[in-house]
Amino acid sequence: MERKTKVHAEEGKQEIVITRAFDLPLELLFKAYTEPRIVEQWMGTKVLNLENKKHGSWQFETTDAKGNVLFRANGTIHEFIPNQRIVRTFEMENAAFDIQLEYLEFEQLTAQTSKLNMHVIYKSVAIRDQVLKLPFAQGIDMAHNRLQAALSNLN
Repeated sequence: MERKTKVHAEEGKQEIVITRAFDLPLELLFKAYTEPRIVEQWMGTKVLNLENKKHGSWQFETTDAKGNVLFRANGTIHEFIPNQRIVRTFEMENAAFDIQLEYLEFEQLTAQTSKLNMHVIYKSVAIRDQVLKLPFAQGIDMAHNRLQAALSNLN
């Protein structure tokens, strides 16, 4: 089955571009990235902090049944324009990857459809290539599929 989330990585560049069209109104797609309850639902992680404002911060955590931390990530929000744009850093704690910079742009296609454009910049081409060797593209496509399914019920 073809992935609906497209990941484009040009050879020799330290960035990737991720795009996905959703059968969701723009406002609902934006809420998927800004409302903790919705973020937790589609990402399958706990939102410890989410300050949706310029110079705000965020932190997400996933634990196993015994409470052991499996994944923790955090960052700073550098720009926040409702229903348009979020610019943030992303850092995985206890991981070998450096901080990355993410530009998330939300675009209305029709009254009931919208598009997410993510431009992710890594410290180096080598780090970007290392991320792409992981099941990154499959993972983000699966997460976006969960986002679409979860929010279709709210639409």
